[in-house]
Amino acid sequence: MTIWVFVLLAYLLGSVSFAVVSSWIFRLPDPRTYGSKNPGATNVLRSGKKAAAILTLLGDAGKGWLAVVLAQYYAPLWGVGDEGIAAVALAVFLGHVFPVFLRFQGGKGVATAVGVLLGLNLWIGLMAIATWLLAAVIGRISSLSALVAAILAPIYAVGILGFEESALAVLLMSLVLIWRHQSNIVNLMAGKEARIGEKSSSDL
Repeated sequence: MTIWVFVLLAYLLGSVSFAVVSSWIFRLPDPRTYGSKNPGATNVLRSGKKAAAILTLLGDAGKGWLAVVLAQYYAPLWGVGDEGIAAVALAVFLGHVFPVFLRFQGGKGVATAVGVLLGLNLWIGLMAIATWLLAAVIGRISSLSALVAAILAPIYAVGILGFEESALAVLLMSLVLIWRHQSNIVNLMAGKEARIGEKSSSDL
C-alpha cells in the first residue's frame, strides 16, 4: 500500500508544470496558447523571456531529481524496495507528460527525464546530457539530439545498474519520449525539422 502513496505523490509532483508556473511569475501568456502550445521550456523561450525558460527547465528537471532522491531516502524507512524507487521515477515523469492539473496535456518530458536520470545515478544522467550535447553539436537539431539520448539512456542504465527495476523504468521513459516526438520524427524523415536557433516545435 505504501508504494502507491509514493507513486501518487511523485505523479502529483510531476504534474506541476513549471512552464505554467514560470509564465505566471513573469506575467507571460499561458504557454499553451502560443507557439507549439506545449508547456515546455523551449516554448516558453518563444515568449522572449530567457529567465522564464531557464526557470522552466530547472524546475521540470528538478522535480524529477527531487522525487527520485526523496524516494531513495524514505523508501527503506517505509519498507519499500528498489521497485518503489523505480515506480516513483516513472510516475514523476508520467506526471509531467500527462499532468492531472493540465487535463493530461503536458510537455514532452526531456527535462524531467534528465532530472530522473540524475537522481537514479549521476553518471547515467551526465552521460545522457553529454550524448544530447554531442548530437546537438554534430546535427544541430534539438529533437534528434533528444531522440539519440533517449535511445542510448537505457543502454547506459543497464551498463551501470544492471538488469534491475530502475533500468526498466529508464527504458519505459525512453519509449514514451520517442512516442512523444513522433511528429518530430516525421519532420526529420522529410528533412523539415528546424535546426537549433531556428523556429522549432521540439519542446523540452
